[in-house]
Amino acid sequence: MSESPFLYMKKNSPTVLWNDSADPKELKDALNWGIVGATCNPVIALTALKADKEHWIARIKEYAKSHPAATEDEIGWAMVRELSINAAKLLEPEFEKYNGRNGRLSIQTDPRNFRNPKALTEQAVEFSKLAKNMIVKIPVTSEALSAFEEATYQGVSINATVSFSVAQTIAVAEAIERGLKRREAEGLDISQMGPVCTIMVGRVDDWVKVSAEKSGVSVDPGIMEWAGVAVFRNAHKIYKERGYRTRLLSAAFRNHMHWSGIIGGDAVISPPYAWQVRINNSGIMPNLNSVEEPIEARILEPMLEKLPEFRKMYEPNGLKPEEFTNFGATLRTLRGFLQSVNDLESFVRDVTVPNPDK
Repeated sequence: MSESPFLYMKKNSPTVLWNDSADPKELKDALNWGIVGATCNPVIALTALKADKEHWIARIKEYAKSHPAATEDEIGWAMVRELSINAAKLLEPEFEKYNGRNGRLSIQTDPRNFRNPKALTEQAVEFSKLAKNMIVKIPVTSEALSAFEEATYQGVSINATVSFSVAQTIAVAEAIERGLKRREAEGLDISQMGPVCTIMVGRVDDWVKVSAEKSGVSVDPGIMEWAGVAVFRNAHKIYKERGYRTRLLSAAFRNHMHWSGIIGGDAVISPPYAWQVRINNSGIMPNLNSVEEPIEARILEPMLEKLPEFRKMYEPNGLKPEEFTNFGATLRTLRGFLQSVNDLESFVRDVTVPNPDK
């Protein structure tokens, strides 16, 4: 077989590849085809625990025995910390190679704190100390914006998540810039900090389709598959013009364009492991400057004209900061993350309080 599409991209483009999983087995595979970092969230963390159930059930039992007063919730988060530390260890060579800009493992703050910037900042600082190459996810809600500045000021490399709009990416970049400038003004080191702002491009597509269905709008088939790519390209253009020190990151894949359609910039692409296998097997050799290409008018104009929810995500002022939390895509994603916290607790409960009827 010829060179893999990902290694081809790595050799010929400034865009880098991370792995959307903290599963050590998946990370070891993905390192062979060029990944230089990894992302995680509550859903992914639980999936990784269940993928090696025998090991993690044993660890839950050991932890519960040595921490008899720990709640199921506390035990679950202890396992997430341990999973993340183990995964981060695998990425340390890339961390050293890239001087902190890559080689990081994302760990997400508790989504239940999405309205509490103080709690998010404190947990971000705590999580950043679990390993030298941690990057910490904070959701881009209206209430959390101040946490991006404060956590950055305290030396945390941030990965903004639950983000779907150009407006959110700008608010994040501005907040991180304020934090970086505060550190610089005090002579504090920023040389190994590597902040990123995620655009959940697949969830952009999802929300455009849901909103179109709800409003009864029809556009030509295939047009809505470009929604996430269009939002990413517009945000990238603005980031490049303004010189933000935060990089954009593409996540939540729904089609290969969420990789092939946004290559060429100083950015990160983080496909799930299954998508990496799929793309590597496809033999697709991408356009290495696709992120700079304008979206064709036949695609962009109908979405801007007929799909107001897309327009909110695409335009730089499409959403006001006070609208971030209650935006439809935000609410859908938060609900999923909050449910995963409940599912994690249930996973632990099945170990610590086994069902006698089974």
